[in-house]
Amino acid sequence: MPYYAAILHMLDKEKNLEVRPRHIEYLDKLDEKGKIFARGPFSDESGGLVVYIADSYEEALTLAENDPHVVCESRRLELKEWKVV
Repeated sequence: MPYYAAILHMLDKEKNLEVRPRHIEYLDKLDEKGKIFARGPFSDESGGLVVYIADSYEEALTLAENDPHVVCESRRLELKEWKVV
């Protein structure tokens, strides 16, 4: 199954703190469904990374676009297929 790296670039640090609990809850639910390979913030506070497990780019894009950080525009989404070596 393909992996997709969602890079979530920080746009608004204050809004990020407000949205963060919903973001974590959203990812926890996807994790329970086996849709998350890895996730976490960057140590320089510039954003974070979520690696989705999806059947297609379109599915991964839907998952990533429904992340509360993307919906609320506290972070900007960049999505790329990631090949595990």
